[in-house]
Amino acid sequence: MRDVLASLTPRRLLMASVVVAVLTIALKTMAWWITGSVGLLSDAMESFVNLASAIFALVMVTVAAQPPDAEHPYGHHKAEYFSSGFEGVLIIGAAAGIIWAASGRIFDPQPLTQLDWGLGLSLVSSALNGLLAWVMHRAAVAHRSIALEADARHLVTDVWTSAGVVVGLGLAWATGWLWLDAVVAIGVALNILREGVSLIRRSSQGLMDEALEPQALAEIHKVLAGFEHHTIRFDHVTTRQAGQRRFVDLHMHMPAGWTLGRAAALRTSVEQALMSAVPGLRATIQLLPSDVEAHFDDPRDLI
Repeated sequence: MRDVLASLTPRRLLMASVVVAVLTIALKTMAWWITGSVGLLSDAMESFVNLASAIFALVMVTVAAQPPDAEHPYGHHKAEYFSSGFEGVLIIGAAAGIIWAASGRIFDPQPLTQLDWGLGLSLVSSALNGLLAWVMHRAAVAHRSIALEADARHLVTDVWTSAGVVVGLGLAWATGWLWLDAVVAIGVALNILREGVSLIRRSSQGLMDEALEPQALAEIHKVLAGFEHHTIRFDHVTTRQAGQRRFVDLHMHMPAGWTLGRAAALRTSVEQALMSAVPGLRATIQLLPSDVEAHFDDPRDLI
């Protein structure tokens, strides 16, 4: 399964997401057209957001895959965070539009027609989104892609949106309380609003050079502990992540009498061990004699 997911690149999956978004827009728009349900209208609006998000994510993943150049020596990996933030903004905009469209229907409910067909079309589109979201989420973990993760989470939100709409319309159909249609639409909007805020927060943390997750940090310290000796020690370990790429900077202290070749050989061994333990890691190790300490945060640097 892992090999299959690895073969499904972010670009391929986002292209599939664009195709599925177009299909679900057609299905949900048809469902709204034949029923007149504002709940199904909110569901269709969410699918338009899915399409715009998938297209933007595809562009950002393409940019992120570009190799380093003179202006971007560390690569373009952070482009994926713009995708996640943009998707969050679109979700919040969709939520606001849904609330606006549904608020007037609470006190002025409209009759609903052909709900059986409308709900059937909604369920088919939800099944497509649910399957794609499951594959994308698994692939996002394999590729460590926040753009894929954001799109997968958005699709999951869309599935829950459709489920809420189906339940609400089913209750309205059974009870005759047509105002439930609008209430369900507003409830859906509040749920996707929460998801949009979460995505924006996640992307902002990535743009501010957030440290690696605790599991990766533990692996790094485990590797370093394996090389430590009464003549070898490590300090000033600093990590950050940018999209799929991870970085660690540290100091390695060793006896001053070692030759440069011996010190460089040990550093190479440490770098290889770190990169093997933590996928996507790039290690930068500064060599220092055992009796030399590096000092940071000089007050002059903070002015």
